[in-house]
Amino acid sequence: MAKKALITGITGQDGPYLAEFLLSKGYEVFGFVRRLSTPNITNIHHLKNKIQLVSGDLLDQGSIMGALLETKPDEVYNLAAQSFVESSWKQPVLTGEFTALSVTRMLEAVRLVDRNIRFYQASSSEMFGKVTETPQKETTRFYPRSPYGVAKVYGHYITVNYRESYNMFAVSGILFNHESPRRGIEFVTRKISNSVARISLGLSDSLELGNLDSKRDWGFAGDYVEAMWLMLQQDHADDYVIATGENHSVREFVELAFKIVGITDWEKYVRANHPKHLRPAEVDNLIGDYSKAREKLGWQPKTSFPELVEMMVKADIEKEKKTM
Repeated sequence: MAKKALITGITGQDGPYLAEFLLSKGYEVFGFVRRLSTPNITNIHHLKNKIQLVSGDLLDQGSIMGALLETKPDEVYNLAAQSFVESSWKQPVLTGEFTALSVTRMLEAVRLVDRNIRFYQASSSEMFGKVTETPQKETTRFYPRSPYGVAKVYGHYITVNYRESYNMFAVSGILFNHESPRRGIEFVTRKISNSVARISLGLSDSLELGNLDSKRDWGFAGDYVEAMWLMLQQDHADDYVIATGENHSVREFVELAFKIVGITDWEKYVRANHPKHLRPAEVDNLIGDYSKAREKLGWQPKTSFPELVEMMVKADIEKEKKTM
């Protein structure tokens, strides 16, 4: 019989890539979506005849248990969260509810319904925050610098706690920044690719950004979902850093994006250090050591940084052309 997987956060960036990957492996895929009169399914519209959606609410323990009883999954991928770091300062309590406590609700539902379900928790490099060593690996101390990062640390450790307390197969993937054309427009990488596309087409003349010197380890989301799956196929549950092992500044991302559309004097279009885009506490330099994932999972990134930027800019150019 085909394996079954339930994905929370399936309408976000990672969900569609993971669903496509699991479908290619012969899985029956279910997506857990909020109870809304008109749910936002833009990112999964192309999958509507291939996956099944289950309504529920991550703030409602009963609806989570109901979804597990209805779908009877072999694997649960908990990708749902309030994941925009900037918004976590404006909505710290809501971020805690969705990004931290909902992990406990998910784990408790699995414990009560079927402890044989394998559980994946989406942890984040933002947990490292003000880094205490470079590069960051699984044993690096967490020092989060945002309500989002703090909530992710809670979600990470409650996953470890359920694994050790109840002998559940529960793992955390500590994923460094991973982007794609499906990334929300509010995220800096997509904001850059979209703005550059619009500027190249004469639809805009400026790009507002915060700190151009912040460095991140950026990979392609489509590569990273394979690592999620591999973690749940192991004999023993464990946590893994998933990254590229190299980092680049926001400035490099901007320069390369403009270069793709033939613009070299990009500085005249960019308004840097805009107050509304500066964080109360900055995370300056993240870079991951994925050697454990390479050695134990056989995983490594396939898409280079220049390929990622080009993919995003070209996708946004095509999207903008359709609206002209």
